[in-house]
Amino acid sequence: MSFSTLGLAPSLLNAIAEIGYHEPTPIQSAAIPAILRGEDVLGAAQTGSGKTAAFALPLLQSLLEKRGGPRQLHGLILVPTRELAVQVGEVVRKLVSHLPSPYKVAIVFGGVSINPQMMALRGGADIVVATPGRLLDLVDHNALNLSSTATLVLDEADRLLDLGFSEELGRILELLPEQRQNLFFSATFPPAVQKLADSMLRQPTRIEVQSEAVSKPAITQRAISVDVPRRTMLLKHLILENKWRGVMVFVATQYATEHVADKLNRNGISAAPFHGELSQGARTQTLTDFRSGHVQVLVATDVAARGIDIARLPAVVNYDLPRSAVDYTHRIGRTGRAGESGVAISFVTAEAEQHFRLIEKRQDERVPREVIAGFEPTEVAAPVNAVTDTVNGGIKGKRKSKKDKLREAAALAGEQ
Repeated sequence: MSFSTLGLAPSLLNAIAEIGYHEPTPIQSAAIPAILRGEDVLGAAQTGSGKTAAFALPLLQSLLEKRGGPRQLHGLILVPTRELAVQVGEVVRKLVSHLPSPYKVAIVFGGVSINPQMMALRGGADIVVATPGRLLDLVDHNALNLSSTATLVLDEADRLLDLGFSEELGRILELLPEQRQNLFFSATFPPAVQKLADSMLRQPTRIEVQSEAVSKPAITQRAISVDVPRRTMLLKHLILENKWRGVMVFVATQYATEHVADKLNRNGISAAPFHGELSQGARTQTLTDFRSGHVQVLVATDVAARGIDIARLPAVVNYDLPRSAVDYTHRIGRTGRAGESGVAISFVTAEAEQHFRLIEKRQDERVPREVIAGFEPTEVAAPVNAVTDTVNGGIKGKRKSKKDKLREAAALAGEQ
């Protein structure tokens, strides 16, 4: 199938050709015709599937068909994180730059001053890509009016709810016109996400496309048994042994990002922390340094698990295990993208053994435990029959208390 068979306007086909898109991905082939017909769409799609162009192209076509008049907000795209806002917004802007009409695309998110964004919205915007909190701030400042929005896109809806945006989404929906097209994309559909979709969508076209590149990425999963105090030195050993040009390391807390990055830097490996409390400028610069190779290791919390596309990332390490199997999938999905191969390594401590078994069960794949010479574990795993929390992931009764956190901090401080 080619883009020319999907019903797109000649100017959009020219833009696609100039950008270098060749053939539509499965999600694009399925979604674009349905969106062009004006239908609501419920799409199961993951980062890297090509879904941004799947909703951006028909959104731009509806703009091309719009009659003249004062500029009013036509399309609103809501995303969960600043990084995804920039990523999606730049794709839309790139497409717009190849069109004959000068459409205005605004990208707005929190963590930075609101004043430049208010200035950028003077005269209105045709398409806005936004995080929910900053969008409402702009509405409260009368910098943006949502009453004429023709199309609403929720991108990574499950992550929007995971990050606590349900109240903001409710307020935004109240500000939108009842007559509009709704495009709803999510990687997973837990009950809260399905309930939101059911409340928003009118007889939606359901699309669930798992292309070979998305459903079966070339990711080798490894699980290494190791004691808590030895993880950082094991990480250093693996980086040096495998000569990784770049590796993303996931940890559980903001403190751990700073601590592990500092340890690696003191051991001669360039590393930088990445977490939600960094300013937007610092986050952008850190990602730029990582992508360019100036930083070899990005030590991140789950804020980096979605919406950040690092080309040709060879490895991901779960220094701390994620809370759920869904988060595990998104973490390891940072590698093995776009046809590239990658490796995902999880450090499995004695305390985390049962939780990793739960992750294995959820993804229906057993990952053999390895022991690395010189890093043989001495701690003993808890009994197999511990009660697990199947809703949130993890082990009931094993959530960290304040005392546990202090012990962990002391153990980390004692790493060599």
